[in-house]
Amino acid sequence: MAAMTTAAQGITTAELMDAVAGVSSAFWIDFAAAAARHGLSATQAKALGAVLEPVPMRALAERLGCDASNVTGIVDRLESLGLASRAAAAADRRVKIVTITPAGTDVLHAVRDDMTRAHRALQSLNAEQRAALLAMCAQLLPLMKGESA
Repeated sequence: MAAMTTAAQGITTAELMDAVAGVSSAFWIDFAAAAARHGLSATQAKALGAVLEPVPMRALAERLGCDASNVTGIVDRLESLGLASRAAAAADRRVKIVTITPAGTDVLHAVRDDMTRAHRALQSLNAEQRAALLAMCAQLLPLMKGESA
C-alpha cells in the first residue's frame, strides 16, 4: 500500500519539500516572465535585488549561486543598461563593488510590481496567514543558507 499521509500521521518532510519546490518554481517563473517584460533575464533582475546595498562582486556571485566569472557578464549588462554601477573598493582597489542605480531601483520595483501571479497568490492570504508565512520564511531562510538558527 502506498504511503499515505493522514492528519494523524502528520505531514512528511518530503511533502513539505515538494510543496516548497512547487511554490518556489511558480514564483521563479512569474519573476522570470516579469523580468523579460522589462528586458532582463531572471538572473539580471535577481542581481538587481541582491545589490540594493553595495556588494563586492564575489559576494554577489555567492548571493546568485553562480561562479564569480559569470557575475562579470551579468554586471556588464546591467551597467550597459544604466541599472548598476561598479567601482573599486576604497580599501582594496582590486575588489569591485556593485551598486544599483536609481534607474535600476525603478526597474526592480517595476519587475516586482509586474509579478501578477505572485501578487494574486499572496493577496489571497489573510493578515494572520501573511504573518505566519513571513515568520516561517524568517525561520527557514537562515537554515537554508547554512547559518545558525
